[in-house]
Amino acid sequence: MIVEQSKKIIAEVNKAFIGKNDIVRKVLMTIYAGGHVLLEDCPGVGKTTLAVAFSKALGLSNKRVQFTPDTLPSDITGFTMYNRDKGEFEYKEGAANCQLLLADEINRTSPKTQSALLEVMEEHTITVDGVTHNLPAPFICIATQNPSGSAGTQALPESQLDRFMVCLSIGYPSSENQMKIINMQRNVNPVDTLRAVTDAQNILDVQNYLASVRMSDAVLEYAIKLCEETRKDKLVSLGVSPRGVAALVKMAKASAVLNERNYVIPEDVQSVFFDVCAHRIVLRPQARVEGVDAVNILSKITSQIKPPSASER
Repeated sequence: MIVEQSKKIIAEVNKAFIGKNDIVRKVLMTIYAGGHVLLEDCPGVGKTTLAVAFSKALGLSNKRVQFTPDTLPSDITGFTMYNRDKGEFEYKEGAANCQLLLADEINRTSPKTQSALLEVMEEHTITVDGVTHNLPAPFICIATQNPSGSAGTQALPESQLDRFMVCLSIGYPSSENQMKIINMQRNVNPVDTLRAVTDAQNILDVQNYLASVRMSDAVLEYAIKLCEETRKDKLVSLGVSPRGVAALVKMAKASAVLNERNYVIPEDVQSVFFDVCAHRIVLRPQARVEGVDAVNILSKITSQIKPPSASER
Protein backbone atom coordinates (compact mmCIF):
# COMPACT_ATOMS: atom_id res chain seq x y z
CA MET A 1 0.00 0.00 0.00
CA ILE A 2 2.82 2.42 0.89
CA VAL A 3 4.59 1.80 -2.40
CA GLU A 4 1.41 2.40 -4.41
CA GLN A 5 0.66 5.56 -2.43
CA SER A 6 4.22 6.80 -3.01
CA LYS A 7 3.97 6.21 -6.75
CA LYS A 8 0.75 8.23 -6.91
CA ILE A 9 2.30 11.12 -4.95
CA ILE A 10 5.44 11.16 -7.12
CA ALA A 11 3.40 10.98 -10.32
CA GLU A 12 1.19 13.87 -9.20
CA VAL A 13 4.14 16.08 -8.22
CA ASN A 14 5.87 15.27 -11.52
CA LYS A 15 2.95 16.83 -13.39
CA ALA A 16 4.24 20.22 -12.28
CA PHE A 17 7.89 19.51 -11.45
CA ILE A 18 9.58 18.01 -14.49
CA GLY A 19 12.76 15.96 -14.86
CA LYS A 20 13.99 15.68 -11.27
CA ASN A 21 12.51 12.41 -10.07
CA ASP A 22 15.40 11.76 -7.66
CA ILE A 23 14.76 15.06 -5.86
CA VAL A 24 11.02 14.32 -5.65
CA ARG A 25 11.73 10.90 -4.13
CA LYS A 26 14.09 12.37 -1.54
CA VAL A 27 11.62 15.06 -0.49
CA LEU A 28 8.95 12.36 -0.07
CA MET A 29 11.41 10.22 1.91
CA THR A 30 12.08 13.17 4.22
CA ILE A 31 8.35 13.67 4.78
CA TYR A 32 7.94 9.97 5.55
CA ALA A 33 10.87 10.27 7.99
CA GLY A 34 9.16 13.18 9.75
CA GLY A 35 11.85 15.70 8.80
CA HIS A 36 12.20 19.12 7.22
CA VAL A 37 13.71 20.01 3.85
CA LEU A 38 16.09 22.82 2.90
CA LEU A 39 16.17 23.48 -0.85
CA GLU A 40 19.36 25.37 -1.62
CA ASP A 41 19.75 26.52 -5.21
CA CYS A 42 19.80 29.50 -7.53
CA PRO A 43 16.54 31.33 -8.40
CA GLY A 44 14.19 29.99 -11.03
CA VAL A 45 14.89 26.25 -10.89
CA GLY A 46 11.56 25.32 -9.30
CA LYS A 47 12.16 25.26 -5.53
CA THR A 48 8.85 26.93 -4.71
CA THR A 49 7.00 24.93 -7.37
CA LEU A 50 8.24 21.70 -5.81
CA ALA A 51 7.09 22.71 -2.33
CA VAL A 52 3.64 23.85 -3.48
CA ALA A 53 3.21 20.71 -5.60
CA PHE A 54 3.85 18.53 -2.55
CA SER A 55 1.41 20.48 -0.40
CA LYS A 56 -1.33 19.88 -2.99
CA ALA A 57 -0.52 16.23 -3.71
CA LEU A 58 -0.39 15.35 -0.01
CA GLY A 59 -3.66 17.09 0.80
CA LEU A 60 -2.15 19.03 3.69
CA SER A 61 -3.09 22.46 4.99
CA ASN A 62 -0.32 24.81 3.93
CA LYS A 63 0.90 28.37 4.32
CA ARG A 64 3.68 30.31 2.67
CA VAL A 65 5.95 32.97 4.14
CA GLN A 66 8.08 35.12 1.88
CA PHE A 67 10.92 36.06 4.21
CA THR A 68 12.14 39.64 3.97
CA PRO A 69 14.31 41.79 6.30
CA ASP A 70 11.17 43.20 7.97
CA THR A 71 9.45 39.86 8.64
CA LEU A 72 8.77 39.57 12.38
CA PRO A 73 8.89 36.51 14.66
CA SER A 74 5.18 37.02 15.40
CA ASP A 75 4.47 36.56 11.68
CA ILE A 76 5.65 32.98 12.18
CA THR A 77 4.47 32.14 15.69
CA GLY A 78 1.38 34.34 15.96
CA PHE A 79 0.60 36.73 18.80
CA THR A 80 -1.91 37.49 21.54
CA MET A 81 -4.31 40.43 21.23
CA TYR A 82 -6.69 41.86 23.80
CA ASN A 83 -10.37 41.34 22.94
CA ARG A 84 -12.30 44.19 24.50
CA ASP A 85 -15.67 42.48 24.05
CA LYS A 86 -14.59 39.32 25.87
CA GLY A 87 -12.27 41.10 28.29
CA GLU A 88 -9.42 38.65 27.66
CA PHE A 89 -6.38 38.06 25.47
CA GLU A 90 -6.83 35.89 22.37
CA TYR A 91 -4.20 34.00 20.43
CA LYS A 92 -3.99 34.88 16.73
CA GLU A 93 -2.32 32.17 14.68
CA GLY A 94 0.83 32.78 12.64
CA ALA A 95 2.09 31.22 9.44
CA ALA A 96 3.46 28.14 11.20
CA ASN A 97 -0.02 26.97 12.24
CA CYS A 98 -0.41 24.54 9.36
CA GLN A 99 0.75 21.10 8.26
CA LEU A 100 3.16 22.19 5.54
CA LEU A 101 4.99 25.50 5.87
CA LEU A 102 6.83 26.91 2.86
CA ALA A 103 9.54 29.22 4.18
CA ASP A 104 10.64 31.02 1.03
CA GLU A 105 14.14 32.57 1.01
CA ILE A 106 14.66 31.83 4.67
CA ASN A 107 18.10 33.47 4.66
CA ARG A 108 16.70 36.89 3.75
CA THR A 109 15.26 37.65 7.17
CA SER A 110 16.81 38.57 10.50
CA PRO A 111 18.34 35.97 12.87
CA LYS A 112 15.62 36.83 15.42
CA THR A 113 12.90 35.85 12.97
CA GLN A 114 14.81 32.76 11.84
CA SER A 115 15.06 31.63 15.46
CA ALA A 116 11.25 31.70 15.72
CA LEU A 117 11.35 28.45 13.73
CA LEU A 118 13.64 26.59 16.15
CA GLU A 119 10.92 25.39 18.54
CA VAL A 120 8.46 24.98 15.69
CA MET A 121 10.72 22.62 13.74
CA GLU A 122 12.01 20.58 16.69
CA GLU A 123 9.06 20.35 19.08
CA HIS A 124 6.17 20.99 16.66
CA THR A 125 4.83 23.48 19.17
CA ILE A 126 4.61 27.27 19.47
CA THR A 127 5.01 29.13 22.75
CA VAL A 128 3.58 32.64 22.90
CA ASP A 129 3.36 34.64 26.14
CA GLY A 130 4.08 31.51 28.16
CA VAL A 131 1.33 29.42 26.55
CA THR A 132 2.28 26.45 24.36
CA HIS A 133 0.19 25.64 21.30
CA ASN A 134 0.46 22.30 19.48
CA LEU A 135 0.77 22.29 15.71
CA PRO A 136 -1.37 20.01 13.55
CA ALA A 137 0.23 16.69 12.60
CA PRO A 138 2.13 16.03 10.50
CA PHE A 139 4.13 19.26 10.48
CA ILE A 140 6.67 19.74 7.69
CA CYS A 141 8.77 22.78 6.86
CA ILE A 142 10.15 23.14 3.34
CA ALA A 143 12.51 26.10 3.21
CA THR A 144 14.34 27.61 0.24
CA GLN A 145 17.42 29.75 0.00
CA ASN A 146 19.77 31.05 -2.69
CA PRO A 147 23.39 30.15 -1.83
CA SER A 148 24.97 32.37 -4.51
CA GLY A 149 25.47 35.94 -3.35
CA SER A 150 25.33 37.19 0.21
CA ALA A 151 23.86 40.68 -0.29
CA GLY A 152 20.88 41.14 2.01
CA THR A 153 21.10 37.65 3.49
CA GLN A 154 21.63 36.24 6.98
CA ALA A 155 23.25 32.80 7.02
CA LEU A 156 21.39 30.21 9.07
CA PRO A 157 23.24 29.28 12.29
CA GLU A 158 24.45 25.71 12.75
CA SER A 159 21.73 24.99 15.32
CA GLN A 160 19.05 25.75 12.76
CA LEU A 161 20.73 23.99 9.85
CA ASP A 162 20.88 20.91 12.08
CA ARG A 163 17.09 20.90 12.31
CA PHE A 164 16.74 20.34 8.57
CA MET A 165 16.86 16.62 7.94
CA VAL A 166 18.21 17.09 4.41
CA CYS A 167 19.60 19.85 2.23
CA LEU A 168 18.90 19.31 -1.47
CA SER A 169 20.08 21.09 -4.62
CA ILE A 170 17.79 20.83 -7.65
CA GLY A 171 20.09 21.99 -10.44
CA TYR A 172 19.16 23.10 -13.93
CA PRO A 173 16.84 20.97 -16.10
CA SER A 174 17.97 19.46 -19.37
CA SER A 175 17.12 21.15 -22.68
CA GLU A 176 14.44 18.53 -23.33
CA ASN A 177 12.82 19.10 -19.96
CA GLN A 178 12.98 22.87 -20.38
CA MET A 179 10.97 22.43 -23.57
CA LYS A 180 8.37 20.42 -21.65
CA ILE A 181 8.21 23.00 -18.86
CA ILE A 182 7.67 25.94 -21.24
CA ASN A 183 5.07 24.06 -23.30
CA MET A 184 3.15 23.04 -20.16
CA GLN A 185 2.94 26.65 -18.99
CA ARG A 186 1.48 28.06 -22.19
CA ASN A 187 -2.18 27.79 -21.22
CA VAL A 188 -2.30 27.04 -17.50
CA ASN A 189 -0.03 26.79 -14.48
CA PRO A 190 0.47 23.01 -13.96
CA VAL A 191 0.43 23.48 -10.17
CA ASP A 192 -3.20 24.64 -10.38
CA THR A 193 -4.23 21.30 -11.88
CA LEU A 194 -2.78 19.13 -9.10
CA ARG A 195 -5.10 17.20 -6.79
CA ALA A 196 -4.68 15.47 -3.45
CA VAL A 197 -3.86 11.77 -3.83
CA THR A 198 -3.46 11.06 -0.10
CA ASP A 199 -4.16 12.75 3.22
CA ALA A 200 -2.55 13.62 6.54
CA GLN A 201 -3.57 10.36 8.23
CA ASN A 202 -1.89 8.25 5.55
CA ILE A 203 1.32 10.25 5.96
CA LEU A 204 1.19 9.71 9.74
CA ASP A 205 0.63 5.99 9.21
CA VAL A 206 3.78 5.76 7.09
CA GLN A 207 5.77 7.76 9.65
CA ASN A 208 4.66 5.33 12.35
CA TYR A 209 5.43 2.33 10.14
CA LEU A 210 9.06 3.46 9.76
CA ALA A 211 9.68 2.52 13.39
CA SER A 212 9.08 -1.13 12.47
CA VAL A 213 11.55 -1.14 9.57
CA ARG A 214 14.44 -3.36 10.60
CA MET A 215 18.01 -2.09 10.80
CA SER A 216 20.64 -4.57 11.92
CA ASP A 217 23.29 -3.61 14.46
CA ALA A 218 25.95 -3.94 11.75
CA VAL A 219 24.21 -1.46 9.44
CA LEU A 220 23.49 0.90 12.35
CA GLU A 221 27.14 0.75 13.40
CA TYR A 222 28.11 1.55 9.80
CA ALA A 223 25.89 4.66 9.80
CA ILE A 224 27.32 5.80 13.14
CA LYS A 225 30.91 5.29 11.98
CA LEU A 226 30.31 7.41 8.89
CA CYS A 227 29.05 10.28 11.04
CA GLU A 228 31.72 9.90 13.72
CA GLU A 229 34.44 10.11 11.12
CA THR A 230 33.32 13.65 10.22
CA ARG A 231 34.21 14.72 13.76
CA LYS A 232 37.78 13.41 13.42
CA ASP A 233 38.78 15.02 10.13
CA LYS A 234 41.45 17.71 10.58
CA LEU A 235 39.66 20.04 8.13
CA VAL A 236 36.33 19.87 10.03
CA SER A 237 35.68 22.09 13.04
CA LEU A 238 32.14 20.80 13.64
CA GLY A 239 31.11 17.30 12.59
CA VAL A 240 27.74 15.59 12.31
CA SER A 241 25.76 15.73 15.56
CA PRO A 242 23.82 12.86 17.20
CA ARG A 243 20.70 14.49 15.75
CA GLY A 244 22.33 14.06 12.36
CA VAL A 245 22.94 10.37 13.06
CA ALA A 246 19.27 9.91 13.97
CA ALA A 247 18.27 11.73 10.78
CA LEU A 248 20.52 9.45 8.70
CA VAL A 249 18.90 6.37 10.25
CA LYS A 250 15.37 7.64 9.59
CA MET A 251 16.17 8.58 6.00
CA ALA A 252 17.78 5.18 5.40
CA LYS A 253 14.59 3.52 6.63
CA ALA A 254 12.50 5.73 4.34
CA SER A 255 14.77 4.75 1.45
CA ALA A 256 14.16 1.09 2.24
CA VAL A 257 10.39 1.61 2.24
CA LEU A 258 10.41 3.35 -1.15
CA ASN A 259 12.51 0.47 -2.46
CA GLU A 260 9.87 -2.00 -1.27
CA ARG A 261 11.84 -3.44 1.64
CA ASN A 262 11.12 -3.64 5.37
CA TYR A 263 14.80 -3.76 6.25
CA VAL A 264 17.74 -1.38 5.70
CA ILE A 265 20.86 -2.24 3.71
CA PRO A 266 24.12 -0.22 3.52
CA GLU A 267 23.10 1.13 0.09
CA ASP A 268 20.14 2.91 1.77
CA VAL A 269 22.55 4.67 4.13
CA GLN A 270 24.92 5.60 1.29
CA SER A 271 22.13 6.97 -0.91
CA VAL A 272 21.17 9.66 1.63
CA PHE A 273 24.47 10.22 3.46
CA PHE A 274 25.45 13.35 1.50
CA ASP A 275 21.95 14.89 1.65
CA VAL A 276 21.71 14.42 5.41
CA CYS A 277 25.26 15.32 6.43
CA ALA A 278 26.82 17.85 4.03
CA HIS A 279 25.00 20.90 5.45
CA ARG A 280 25.80 19.86 9.03
CA ILE A 281 29.57 20.04 8.59
CA VAL A 282 31.47 23.22 9.44
CA LEU A 283 34.89 23.38 7.79
CA ARG A 284 38.03 25.04 9.08
CA PRO A 285 39.51 27.97 7.11
CA GLN A 286 42.30 25.65 5.97
CA ALA A 287 39.74 23.66 3.95
CA ARG A 288 38.95 26.67 1.77
CA VAL A 289 42.65 27.28 1.22
CA GLU A 290 43.04 23.69 0.05
CA GLY A 291 39.90 23.87 -2.11
CA VAL A 292 38.06 21.21 -0.10
CA ASP A 293 34.30 21.29 0.54
CA ALA A 294 31.89 19.14 2.57
CA VAL A 295 31.20 16.82 -0.37
CA ASN A 296 34.92 16.09 -0.72
CA ILE A 297 35.12 15.24 2.98
CA LEU A 298 32.11 12.90 2.83
CA SER A 299 33.37 11.23 -0.35
CA LYS A 300 36.67 10.45 1.35
CA ILE A 301 34.86 9.03 4.37
CA THR A 302 32.60 6.75 2.30
CA SER A 303 35.66 5.38 0.52
CA GLN A 304 37.50 4.73 3.80
CA ILE A 305 34.66 3.19 5.86
CA LYS A 306 33.71 -0.14 4.41
CA PRO A 307 30.07 -1.26 4.65
CA PRO A 308 29.22 -4.55 6.37
CA SER A 309 29.14 -7.59 4.11
CA ALA A 310 25.94 -9.54 3.44
CA SER A 311 26.96 -12.17 6.00
CA GLU A 312 27.46 -9.52 8.70
CA ARG A 313 24.04 -7.96 8.23
